[in-house]
Amino acid sequence: MTRYVFILFLGFGTMLYAPDVQAQCPMCKMSAESNLKNGGTAGKGLNTGILYMLALPYTLVGTIGFIWWHNNRRREEDEVDVLP
Repeated sequence: MTRYVFILFLGFGTMLYAPDVQAQCPMCKMSAESNLKNGGTAGKGLNTGILYMLALPYTLVGTIGFIWWHNNRRREEDEVDVLP
């Protein structure tokens, strides 16, 4: 139980400490747009990179959720087999 409380406080502490980095988003957008207007392809690569960064957390959470579900299902089947 104390481990969960520690992780919770650590998570909240990390969120409170996060520096303000949102100021660079308009700069990146402006840079990518100007690159695309000048015939560059950096904007397309930026969009692909964002999609990769978005997919990784969902893949990890989905994999962990599937493993958890599979192990619980197996445990429930074992309990049913043991009961008379």
